[in-house]
Amino acid sequence: MVLFRRLLGDVLRAKRMQRGLTLREVSAEARVSLGYISEIERGQKEASSELLASLCAALDVPLSEVLHDVSSLVAVEETASLPVEAGPEVVASAA
Repeated sequence: MVLFRRLLGDVLRAKRMQRGLTLREVSAEARVSLGYISEIERGQKEASSELLASLCAALDVPLSEVLHDVSSLVAVEETASLPVEAGPEVVASAA
């Protein structure tokens, strides 16, 4: 099962690190406790829409970009968890 909050945390951490920001800097800008942001980045806490908007503003990244990146990761994980379909030899013998 794909855990959305884990993937969201991964994306938020990557965006923060790409911008060279510390948790403390994001915490101050977003007015959210450092510990709570850390838990979100580790996929341990859910982020409300308001909190997510504050984090995106602090990171200077559009919410749509974060959600797009998360959506792409969800698609990859969903594809990886699909059952393996029958190989060409099964298809050839059915013909």
